[in-house]
Amino acid sequence: MNGIVRASALAMRTQIRSLFRASVRRKTHRRACTPKMRTSVRFTEIVPPACTFVLLVAVSALSQSLPPYDQASAEGLVRAVVANELRNQGANDSHWMYHVDREEQGKATAKEVIQTAHGTIDKLASVDAHPLSATQELQESNRIRSLTNNSAEQQRIEQLRKKDAEQCKELFKMIPDAFLFTYAGSGNNVVKLNYVPNPGFQPPSREARVFHELQGQMWVDATQRRLIRMSGELMSDVKFAGGLLGYLQKGGHFDVQRQQISPGEWELTSLDVQMQGKALLMKTISIQQKERRTNFRPVPGTLTISEAAEMLGKRVVVAANQLNSAGSE
Repeated sequence: MNGIVRASALAMRTQIRSLFRASVRRKTHRRACTPKMRTSVRFTEIVPPACTFVLLVAVSALSQSLPPYDQASAEGLVRAVVANELRNQGANDSHWMYHVDREEQGKATAKEVIQTAHGTIDKLASVDAHPLSATQELQESNRIRSLTNNSAEQQRIEQLRKKDAEQCKELFKMIPDAFLFTYAGSGNNVVKLNYVPNPGFQPPSREARVFHELQGQMWVDATQRRLIRMSGELMSDVKFAGGLLGYLQKGGHFDVQRQQISPGEWELTSLDVQMQGKALLMKTISIQQKERRTNFRPVPGTLTISEAAEMLGKRVVVAANQLNSAGSE
């Protein structure tokens, strides 16, 4: 499942973490002084890239004629896809370098990212379509230098990534049981499925509760049994402790897509998350994130963090030159 549910599951988990961290901060602050209202909480990923879904084969390619399948066979297809993705997750040891464009809370950034066997490292390339200033460049260089020289920090980040991946894997395993699936159409080797919450499913965690309130669509590659795209919308408010600790509002949605970047290798290419909520009935949580990943290039599996950092430095210089050239035209 390398990258299949990680993006959306991580997004949901981070939303819940943001909500409860905001609640804890609120309680602590109230003990110390008069509360101050804030209008938003910034949404950030904890460990990039963390669970994913896949690039769509264009919706226009889908025939809307319904195939002669029933709900039972739709569920069987989903179980086959989930099982296959889990097998591929364990067998996948490839590593990639790619470009990320992200819009988060009204701010646009571009990064170059490299995956290694020792963890993922990234370098900021631009902010709001402008090359980094001298100060920003120095900050990024110092951050990366500090990471490459700190093996303990590398290990800490890798442990967080593994823990996060395992939690996302557990969410992914729930998909066949958490939802009821029906066929919505097929064409060009792509099958589209609709899904709704399974009323008989009992969510075992807060993350699973949010997951279970989703309703949406799923697209799969019928031959390879791979997940291409998944989108969903919260069909009701999700309240924590009866709403006392906060809630996520009905209507929040996500859309995650990926594509096959080489034979048998699938990676996240698009993520769109829009969520609203409240913490302790006072603090608004606004999560607005769009991410696009492009220009995938394989890197050696033996690449070290230091070597990856050096590659990133060279790549960011090239990207900055291209940005300056485009701006002067």
